Amino acid sequence: MFNAITHTQIYVLDQDEALDFYVGKLGLEVAADVDMGPMRWLTVNVPGHPEHQVLLEKPGPPAMSEETAAQVRDLVTKGAMGGWLILTTDDCRKTYETLLAQGVEFTEEPTERPYGTDCGLRDPFGNRLRFTQLAAG
Repeated sequence: MFNAITHTQIYVLDQDEALDFYVGKLGLEVAADVDMGPMRWLTVNVPGHPEHQVLLEKPGPPAMSEETAAQVRDLVTKGAMGGWLILTTDDCRKTYETLLAQGVEFTEEPTERPYGTDCGLRDPFGNRLRFTQLAAG
């Protein structure tokens, strides 16, 4: 039946600020930035991996009414949307130090886990992100 997941989505409150964070700080690259009239289709991906893109979607029409969009924006700000973005890295501690120096706010420092070393952060809108250095084997 299916052979890939090509897009996932997270809500952001300001797409230009999202670009600054996801591209400028995290080092992802823009896959698409298209003005579609009532909305902007803005996706990013890990450099060299365009097969999986993350849609940085601003809540609003045409996907939802303005009333619903206001409720979604409130939930995003509270970090209550339930979405996750988990990235991998070859060196969790080095990536942590690099991002910390750039002013990224972390919710959890690098921690050893059975599956590797990972840490937690939030984007400027409240979305939860993690990155993991997977254990060998």
